[in-house]
Amino acid sequence: MSHTLHPIEKLLQQRILILDGAMGTMVQRYKLTEADYRGTRFADWHRDLKGNNDLLVLTKPEVIKAIHCEYLEAGGRHHRN
Repeated sequence: MSHTLHPIEKLLQQRILILDGAMGTMVQRYKLTEADYRGTRFADWHRDLKGNNDLLVLTKPEVIKAIHCEYLEAGGRHHRN
């Protein structure tokens, strides 16, 4: 049985892709707390971190992965410029 590649997988074999979506809106659906943004890595950080979505790659990678999977499952479209 052969595995059929998703169109995005085929494109990834050919070139670098930039996926763009409403990440902030998607993150907000998770209703994350200050503690979620801090994780253990930034537990003692001297400033509030809630809202710094870039940190979630380090502190909540499962949330970021889930969001990207949702985009892929929805069939994100590609644009050629």
